[in-house]
Amino acid sequence: MADQSQKSWVQSASFGLAVLSFINLFSYLDRYILAALIESLKHAGLGLTDANLGYLMSGFLVVYTLTAPIFGALGDRKSRPRLIALGVACWSFATALSGLAGGFLSLLAARACVGVGEAAYVTIAPSLLSDYFPARLRARVMAIFFCAIPVGSALGYVVGGLVDKHYGWRYAFFVAGIPGVLLATLCLLLRDPPRGAQDAQVAGAKAPVITSALSSIRKDTWAAYQRLARNKPYVLTVLGYAAYTFALGGLAYWMPAFLERARGIPRSEATVSFGAIVVITGFVGTFAGGWLGDYCAKYSRQAYLWLSAASTLVAAPFVWIALTTNSHSLYLASMVTAQLCLFLSTGPINAAIVNLVSAGERATAIALEVFVIHLLGDALSPPLIGTLSDRFSLAEAVKIVPVAVVIGGCIWAWAARVQRVLNDAPLAPA
Repeated sequence: MADQSQKSWVQSASFGLAVLSFINLFSYLDRYILAALIESLKHAGLGLTDANLGYLMSGFLVVYTLTAPIFGALGDRKSRPRLIALGVACWSFATALSGLAGGFLSLLAARACVGVGEAAYVTIAPSLLSDYFPARLRARVMAIFFCAIPVGSALGYVVGGLVDKHYGWRYAFFVAGIPGVLLATLCLLLRDPPRGAQDAQVAGAKAPVITSALSSIRKDTWAAYQRLARNKPYVLTVLGYAAYTFALGGLAYWMPAFLERARGIPRSEATVSFGAIVVITGFVGTFAGGWLGDYCAKYSRQAYLWLSAASTLVAAPFVWIALTTNSHSLYLASMVTAQLCLFLSTGPINAAIVNLVSAGERATAIALEVFVIHLLGDALSPPLIGTLSDRFSLAEAVKIVPVAVVIGGCIWAWAARVQRVLNDAPLAPA
């Protein structure tokens, strides 16, 4: 009976990982389908400037980050599958509404509403996964889960570019919104295990006290934020993640337009070719980083952070070369190398974050992380690059990306050093 129960649990956890990974994939397809439509939107008679186009991503991300802490608090106390299902249904409906927009403000409002739905999902899913799988497998599990990011982003470029070419930009939004209905239904079939179910061996991992009193929830959430703010390795890891997200978000959003304007590549070819680079490097880099992170973690508690720092710093010069060279072959080689190195940190850095906090506060910690990395990261970079593009050129504006990559890598190295010092420090006398 015990073996049958264990087999059932493994199947349930695997099903949960598959459903959540597919949701993550379509989440990023929805997010980056906008990047494939930039040039069409600019010439669609809606009166959009590059700054306006940048703010479309920011509008989504600002709402997304502001609502993330709310769902984070609920995710530590309420049914996680139901909250995720609600979020997926909301973002799918809002995506379809984007195709009906008649101007900048209506399009901005629709994209902002997408942020409410995605906040419910992104803050809660890693917490649920950490209760499906033990700590020794988390980098690999997070790698599978976050591998959906490059695949989904690439599909956003490809699907958006192809549908836009043959049917127009409005139909691209309609196509992106359809799958969410099925995924929201599948969410309701997921199990919701006890918080910390896989952390019995971790000292100090406590399940939260469930309460229906709103005042108690606010008090507990504020206390959790205070504890997280005093967790220096967690704070530094999140700040490094913000710089990394600033770079990756700006690059991902503007690259199809950059390739068309600065390199003269036709629109559909630009979206498909960059999408192909993202999906291949993202898939290989994310999986390799997850396995390598778990292997190195056998020998060092700081392995996830050191690996993320090193791979990000190695990527920086290749990002610069890819954005400045006039040689197409050198651009391809540099962009592939840069993306491989950047995606290498995806699994390890998210595993580091969930391992730096207690089991009962993971959804709250992830919500706070989401708030910070997007508010300081890719909510800023698309409009900033767009504004600089209006003033100078897109080729000049994207040069801020490799600078942010270097900053992110340096902060992660700092976080690893701080974590090592804290782990090596002697216990205070009783």
